[in-house]
Amino acid sequence: MTTEFDMSGKVAMVTGASSGFGVHFAKILSARGAKVVVAARRVDRLESLVAEIKASGGEAMAVPMDVTSAASIVEAFDLAEAGMGTVTVVANNAGIADMKTALKIDEASWDQMIDTNVKGVFIVAQEAAKRMIAAGVGGAIVNTASILGLRVSFGQSSYSASKAAVIQLTKSLALEWAGKGIRVNALCPGYFLTEMTEDAFNSPDAQAYLKSSPARRPGGMDEMTGPFLLLASDAGSYLHGVALPVDGGQCIGTM
Repeated sequence: MTTEFDMSGKVAMVTGASSGFGVHFAKILSARGAKVVVAARRVDRLESLVAEIKASGGEAMAVPMDVTSAASIVEAFDLAEAGMGTVTVVANNAGIADMKTALKIDEASWDQMIDTNVKGVFIVAQEAAKRMIAAGVGGAIVNTASILGLRVSFGQSSYSASKAAVIQLTKSLALEWAGKGIRVNALCPGYFLTEMTEDAFNSPDAQAYLKSSPARRPGGMDEMTGPFLLLASDAGSYLHGVALPVDGGQCIGTM
């Protein structure tokens, strides 16, 4: 069925595809016709995801990628290009979280946060754009930011700083590459139940907070499908530099 979110003919790369949003993005891209390249450090998980996508009739391949290593990113794109063709859609999703108060953040953990959440996003986007331009094609890059890049919460200083940087980076890259047919936008998820957040959500404080939030619950993974596809597909062809909150109203509630 033809829809506004049709991804037929697209080659999509999803980073951080071994869990959480990455797994979901890979599945929904494939379900709408894209060839999907899944990338992460945990290749065993990627192979399971590829097998699941293929069993559903999709085309997929796995490539190892450590987003803190430029060489690893280049190698992953080389493998993707050889196997599927030029990547024209990127779900730039790899990232980490580390809930610590500012006085407990050491230099090593700060550097890891920035290397993964900011430098990694930049190098993946840059490599994708270089190859799209060389191939004479446009495309879409969707960076995963956070509502904590738009506002702050207690004990999240390094994470909030990294995601705020992703939002500004998104806008800057969008400005530079719009004329080249490359759209760059960002999703800003609120609190969704994923592997990364599961332990935190089990705490009484987290449960009390969620019940006091505007929607009074965390987001379900399917509630990210429409916002992501809007930014990734041609349905969002006139969207550049958007930082889209998907948060059940948390940005307008108390933090």
